[in-house]
Amino acid sequence: MNSPASLRERLYILVFQSDTTAGRRFDKALLLIILASLVVVILDSIDEVHQNYSGLLAAIEWGFTAIFLAEYLTRLYCSPKPLRYAFSFYGLVDLLAIVPGIIALYYSDAQYLLIIRVIRMLRIFRVLKLSPYLKQANYLMSALRGSKQKIIVFLVSVSTLVTVFGTLMYVVEGPEHGFTSIPKGIYWAIVTLTTVGFGDIVPKTPLGQVLSSLVMITGYSIIAVPTGIFTAELANAMRGEQLRHDCPNCHKGTHGHDAAFCSRCGHALFGKRD
Repeated sequence: MNSPASLRERLYILVFQSDTTAGRRFDKALLLIILASLVVVILDSIDEVHQNYSGLLAAIEWGFTAIFLAEYLTRLYCSPKPLRYAFSFYGLVDLLAIVPGIIALYYSDAQYLLIIRVIRMLRIFRVLKLSPYLKQANYLMSALRGSKQKIIVFLVSVSTLVTVFGTLMYVVEGPEHGFTSIPKGIYWAIVTLTTVGFGDIVPKTPLGQVLSSLVMITGYSIIAVPTGIFTAELANAMRGEQLRHDCPNCHKGTHGHDAAFCSRCGHALFGKRD
């Protein structure tokens, strides 16, 4: 007969460790259950399906909620530090996957909040061993950090432009054409500058239409600026990673911008070259 300690250890290996056969099977089964629960929520949002099968779908959803509740309690039970798990990212997500089902007892529309269970699909990175690919996200984070000041300056400039254009349209068009206030004009300027163009507010006077054309042209001119900034920083981050690549022969850590071979020993830096 298994002791409580050994039972907790076996449960811990099963539910927390995906590098074992049992752990991988558990996580794969859990992902399938999560996906099935999402399908049920999506089907229940269709009016025809809801009218004909609401009782069946509700029962199925309660079954999923019971499974997730049992899984959450099991994780708390076998975790060496239950509070640490409860307040971790995955612990909070696991809890959020259960709470809407309980709230739905008192508020029926809360069942659609169960779609947040899709966040739990993040576990697929552990199951499929894709975590090495997540290291590529470091390039994106480095690019964001490097371009932060440039993007802030860009956003301040754009905010100034939409404030100026919105104020001008308020003065030119006036309340009789829908520009009832400066904030309303700023809203129009944002919609127009970003080339969204809802069309709920449009200029009617010739001068307003000329100004509107200027705003649209300006929008096309500046819309690619943040993309260019981020792309340049991303290229710099990737280039910097390459420059930090150690020579496999002498382990020298820095090299020239276009260096293909180590400047110290002449060994190829990035594998065999043609």
